Amino acid sequence: MSKLTHIDAHGNARMVDVGAKDETARTAVAEGFVAMAPETLALIAEGRAAKGDVLAVARVAGIMAGKRTAELIPLCHPLAITSSALELELVGPSERADGAVGVHVTATFGVTGKTGIEMEALVAASVACLTVYDMCKAVDRGMEIQEVRLLRKEGGKSGLWVREA
Repeated sequence: MSKLTHIDAHGNARMVDVGAKDETARTAVAEGFVAMAPETLALIAEGRAAKGDVLAVARVAGIMAGKRTAELIPLCHPLAITSSALELELVGPSERADGAVGVHVTATFGVTGKTGIEMEALVAASVACLTVYDMCKAVDRGMEIQEVRLLRKEGGKSGLWVREA
């Protein structure tokens, strides 16, 4: 296992010096899932949520959060994000092996820079999931945010990494 890059020789937290690194195109894809009651899923699908269009608001919230990652995660570098996309899909009972229903979030972010964009994708997926929860909590406090994880990252010295199925 490699050493932790955000810890110096004395055990102190530090921001990694990326000054000598080459700028490369980098992308990252993260996901999350909000499990909920079937009735809550129907409410979203039919556009009957009291706070409005759940998927549209969660999409915008995720993009906005990804752009502010350096303000939320103390040792992240601020990045000039070049692309962002959030997909939110309704998942019915026969679509997952565990039978859970809910909303699946996929966040894809890109940058041309000296450091990766994984944290931006992860923050975006997380906040989109939290927004779904916030918009539906009045009818379903038992929702669960699950499976927030990095699926893929590409670019930089380490190249391509893909989560194994």
